Amino acid sequence: MQRTIVQPPMPGDAALAELKHWLGISRPNEDETLEQLLDASLTICEAFTGKTPLRQTVEEVIPLAGGWQEPVSRPVREVTGAELIKADGSREVIAALTDALEWRISGSACVQLRRPFEGQGLALQLVVGIAEDWSGLPAPLRHGIIRLAAHHFRHRDGTGETSASAVPPASVTALWRPWRDVQFG
Repeated sequence: MQRTIVQPPMPGDAALAELKHWLGISRPNEDETLEQLLDASLTICEAFTGKTPLRQTVEEVIPLAGGWQEPVSRPVREVTGAELIKADGSREVIAALTDALEWRISGSACVQLRRPFEGQGLALQLVVGIAEDWSGLPAPLRHGIIRLAAHHFRHRDGTGETSASAVPPASVTALWRPWRDVQFG
């Protein structure tokens, strides 16, 4: 499946303030760097847990196949739209979603076509995320994101053993592990 972020998550000023407090930074000269580290930490959290921490809108293209299909993004809050991708690549909005699709949402979504379609695929617009905003994010996820961003900030110029690695520190993964979706098969 092809996934595109339509509206990215917005950690906001509260997340930046929390990270600056954790690092003991009071001036705004590092804000842009810290915001980028928060964005990267959110992405790493999603990759580790298999769940989108903060609300965002994504588009996923699913094949025009029968049976139940599960989008990659989770947890799905709602299906907000669908477009048929025609053979020539053009798109046609499906106005009556319930006539064309059947879906179940409980953490992850399952979608099934109610009627056959001709074309390349179906583009679903989904609102996903564990929390609506930063303050609604469960403490272990929020704290792990802050710790990871702080870790990367502190080790941004390091080399060797003091450099930040691609693997989150154990203190972060311990916070995120209970939220992790494990896929078998």
